Amino acid sequence: MDITSSEMKPGLYLVATPIGNLQDITLRALETLKNVDAVACEDTRKTGLMLSRYEIKKPLIPFHEHNEGKAGERIFSLLAEGKMVAVVTDAGTPGIADPGFTLVRRAIAEGHDFTLIPGASGAIMALVLSGLPVHSFTFRGFAPRKPGPRKRFFSVDATSPHTLIFYESPYRLDDFFKDALEVYGDRQAALCNDLTKKFEKIVRGSFTELLAVVEKTPPKGEYIIVIAGAGEQTESEEDS
Repeated sequence: MDITSSEMKPGLYLVATPIGNLQDITLRALETLKNVDAVACEDTRKTGLMLSRYEIKKPLIPFHEHNEGKAGERIFSLLAEGKMVAVVTDAGTPGIADPGFTLVRRAIAEGHDFTLIPGASGAIMALVLSGLPVHSFTFRGFAPRKPGPRKRFFSVDATSPHTLIFYESPYRLDDFFKDALEVYGDRQAALCNDLTKKFEKIVRGSFTELLAVVEKTPPKGEYIIVIAGAGEQTESEEDS
């Protein structure tokens, strides 16, 4: 059923957006964005281009990790007036390694209606394409930038049997794999980049093999790294 403005209630609408290919946006997401009174977004330029692609014009509210407090006040002032506000990130689902969590917490505390318009998720896509077990996994997001905190961050899951999912910048991939190798041992993993785009790439192998790939070819764009859980290496060898 198509959504119309009369069927939508005042409140907060977290809207998942494409992670690369703009054709991955859902019909429900488009109808929601057409009917809300304003759109809060990380990057007004990127969101503006996406909305323009679908001939949608809405007031844009910059909302990112550096202005969550100030932008949050503006968003909730609109909600108090009975308005409908959508929240989007640059790519993917709001609140997953992106701003959005604080808005949900406040909406609950203040009794505002809110919902999520589901859609693309880079973490889930990478998990499925990794070839590693998908029945149980832990999403860890971005690891700390410095070696000490990063190793401690890794060590929390050193004995976990669950498949691990991380996001990482191209500038820290080599350090990521070196520290992961030290903490986890030479596990199997998958390095995912440009998902849903023309040059989508998934490289699978051990940490040592992936580190060699990273050192040989300077990486570009953000990456998703999927790592086998503890014990999975041994089980795979026994299966073979």
